Amino acid sequence: MFHFSRWKCPTIALNITLAAVALSAALTSQAMAAGKTITAVMHSDLRIIDPGFTTAYITRDHGYMVYDTLLATDSNFKIQPQMADWKVSDDKLIYTFTLRDGLKWHDGAPVTAEDCVASLKRWGRNDSMGQKLMDFTASIEASDAKTITLKLKEPYGLVLESIGKPSSYTPFMMPKRLAETPAGQQIKEQIGSGPFKFVQAEFQPGVKAVYEKNTDYVPRKEPPSWTSGGKVVKVDRVEWITMADAQTAVNALQSGDIDLMENPPFDLLPVLTANKDLKVDILNKLGFQTLGRMNFLYPPFDDVKVRRAALMAINQKDVLDALVGNPEYYKICGAFFVCGTPLATEEGSESLVKGNGMAEAKKQLAESGYDGTPVVIMAPGDVVTLKAQPIVSAQLLREAGFKVDVQAADWQTVVARRASQKPPKEGGWNMFFTNLTGADVLNPVANVQISGRGKNGGWFGWAEDAKIEQMKDAFARSSSPEEQKKIAADIQKEVYDQVIYIPLGQYRVANAWRKSLTGVLDGPATPVFWNIDKSE
Repeated sequence: MFHFSRWKCPTIALNITLAAVALSAALTSQAMAAGKTITAVMHSDLRIIDPGFTTAYITRDHGYMVYDTLLATDSNFKIQPQMADWKVSDDKLIYTFTLRDGLKWHDGAPVTAEDCVASLKRWGRNDSMGQKLMDFTASIEASDAKTITLKLKEPYGLVLESIGKPSSYTPFMMPKRLAETPAGQQIKEQIGSGPFKFVQAEFQPGVKAVYEKNTDYVPRKEPPSWTSGGKVVKVDRVEWITMADAQTAVNALQSGDIDLMENPPFDLLPVLTANKDLKVDILNKLGFQTLGRMNFLYPPFDDVKVRRAALMAINQKDVLDALVGNPEYYKICGAFFVCGTPLATEEGSESLVKGNGMAEAKKQLAESGYDGTPVVIMAPGDVVTLKAQPIVSAQLLREAGFKVDVQAADWQTVVARRASQKPPKEGGWNMFFTNLTGADVLNPVANVQISGRGKNGGWFGWAEDAKIEQMKDAFARSSSPEEQKKIAADIQKEVYDQVIYIPLGQYRVANAWRKSLTGVLDGPATPVFWNIDKSE
């Protein structure tokens, strides 16, 4: 069992208190000047603001404020029109998307089909579902100003599910000039067509992000459901404020200095639940899968024997006990595609779920020829749901015989650094940990970590495995649930055998907000800030 303790030096505590008092005064004066304002503390600070550059959820959440999507997913997992409606030819080879009326970019220019084609192509370079869709695509072009025509090489059953996927990489639409930003570079402007406008002048990376109501936005008429339906903005302004200390954020929520807190610490939930002015609820009912990812480019994890030893050393219970603590909020699960779903299987997960692999880990590491190369683990300390995994895993790896170098950082530094392909000694890395919402890992094509593309479009860590890509193609071509289930099981077997990544179990998190907020929506990409109203 691993335990984390908090200690605070009096000087630090006093500084935090003074900072909170100053922040409270600042927030109050700004809110009065700006009209109806929601102030929120999100799960992470925001620095990378290009949603096509990283899968980080804080950047995805920013994307949903500023941008919109052609299609969207509702609470019944059905794809719905958002910016566009669609038709499919009888032979299933031609998909025609027609933009709805009233769509404008934040700079006033009309949204065109050419913009959307460029946006889809950019998304298709990075996202696993987008990559697979592009593999099956013969052409995608603008037939006229409002019509996008996608032609397939052969029938492909996940076209709509890909373009309507709710989470990272989300296929957000942006102007053509931004979508054509060269690969590997971030876009230079934040111009979308979504329900909020990003206030660039007030952006303080890692400190504060501000959004104002887009008064030109024309919401759909349907009621909101997950990422679909009418995105009706009922406030004038939303401010995301960074508070690295969770206790300070909880105090600010209870005092009314902030309105909403995403992912409060599990041990503080009883305090929040007891406050009659607050509502505490789980908005993302699918929960999250937490995982460890290795770098396949450099020693020691470029050797599958060493990766297998690491897999045997780590177990889910130790990680989840330290991360969550309360078993009501977590589930030990060896399924890559989420327990309780049609594709779930536990095959290959015994040591992870039973915690009985340490002796075998020591044996395999000794036989692998491991030479003591340090394992550089990036350990973010500012996100409550990412603190425990690197610390616990490092202890287990050391016990197995690994030399481990835990390097502390904040999450946004990890997000930027994990994209580096430099050697660990030159600012690269060997291992990091992250969390994926259940919606992002429900099948082999959606699961961005299960990629065998290596440096050619693969996810951070750059695993290369042609067998996985072939099986994913077979899964995508299949229309039989039974056949898909078998293929998914074969993929899971290969992923465990090659240790493409290490699933560390599932958990659910709560959000807390003041009861002065109404209309808070649930879904796999929450919190979203449309539909929320605030009473004074």
